[in-house]
Amino acid sequence: MTKIDYAALYKSNLLENVVPFWMQHSVDTVNGGFFTCLDRDGRVYDTDKFMWLQCRQVWTFSMLYNALGEQSWLDVARQGAEFLKKNGRDEQQDWYFSLTREGKPLTQAYNIFSDCFATMAFAQLSKATDNAAYAKVAIDTFHKILERKQHPKGKFSKAFPGTRDLQGFSLPMIMCNLVLEVEHLLDPQLVEQTIADGVNTVMKTFYQPELGIILENVDMDGKFSDSFEGRLVNPGHGLEAMWFIMDIAERTNDTALTAQCVEIVLSTLEFGWDKEHGGLFYFLDIKGNPPQQLEWDQKLWWVHIEAMIAALKGYLHTGNEHCWEWFEKLHRYTWEHFVDQEHGEWFGYLNRQGEVLLPLKGGKWKGCFHVPRGLFQLWKTMERVEKSEYSLAKS
Repeated sequence: MTKIDYAALYKSNLLENVVPFWMQHSVDTVNGGFFTCLDRDGRVYDTDKFMWLQCRQVWTFSMLYNALGEQSWLDVARQGAEFLKKNGRDEQQDWYFSLTREGKPLTQAYNIFSDCFATMAFAQLSKATDNAAYAKVAIDTFHKILERKQHPKGKFSKAFPGTRDLQGFSLPMIMCNLVLEVEHLLDPQLVEQTIADGVNTVMKTFYQPELGIILENVDMDGKFSDSFEGRLVNPGHGLEAMWFIMDIAERTNDTALTAQCVEIVLSTLEFGWDKEHGGLFYFLDIKGNPPQQLEWDQKLWWVHIEAMIAALKGYLHTGNEHCWEWFEKLHRYTWEHFVDQEHGEWFGYLNRQGEVLLPLKGGKWKGCFHVPRGLFQLWKTMERVEKSEYSLAKS
């Protein structure tokens, strides 16, 4: 396939397949918000509403409206945001984890990532609407994240203090992207400080140069913990983080940082690839021990689309042919195994052999986010690759 063919494929899958699937099946026209538990053909099989996915869908349709201008997408995003504004927070203004269909709280506000995705949603929607109330939700929530980030689980932490205190990779990784989402609402100095802190933590604390891999957990001093948690590698997280940081590096033309990201992308792909059956493992142990996660060998949709973005952005910024080879390898596997040509959208969960494990299109963790965001990123990045190569050929 040519670069133009790839771009057209991602654009058509996004706009003619994935977005219509969610528009048709997920919007709750009675109570507001979205149904995310959808089976293969879009039937709603559970009506609980999970904050991650509600907020992510508001973000997705706001982002698409801001990029492409379709009014119906803004209408969908706005109705979701109004449901969240009315029902989503507790008395301390922390975001619940889940609600009933009607908006009654089901699960306490234990998870800081609910707040992260709420910030993303309302920041992106504020761009679309210039609505001060939406902007205030995003700003207030972002500042609460900053207050909580040293102890993100707070009273809900199960860990006994002082025995094996660990810090996790997920929050600093997300902060590298989140701050760019809310940048237009924040003081520039806070933006730059948050970016610097996030990049420093990812690249100097969780990235282990002697291993060439990013770990999911390290001790509070940033050192390796020889434990289940400390040996854990999530290839998808590391790859997603690298395209976040490549976006940051592009802001300041930091070619050294970009080169380091590409090095990590390539080493992570090599480490995470299943050489027997193809595809990327969900979890691995850095020492090759059996992981404690029973789903360690599953192949997940989000891992593969984030890997495609990381490889393609690495190629865009450096021209490294290994990035392009990995991109094509990832594309072939992903398009063959995850894309549902018959009923629309993508499967989320495959077994190690690449067979569909669950035919659902959405559930408690999979919603309207990674696939549309990834397709949009791939479409636009591929257009940049094609334009760059055309310009080089002319010169």
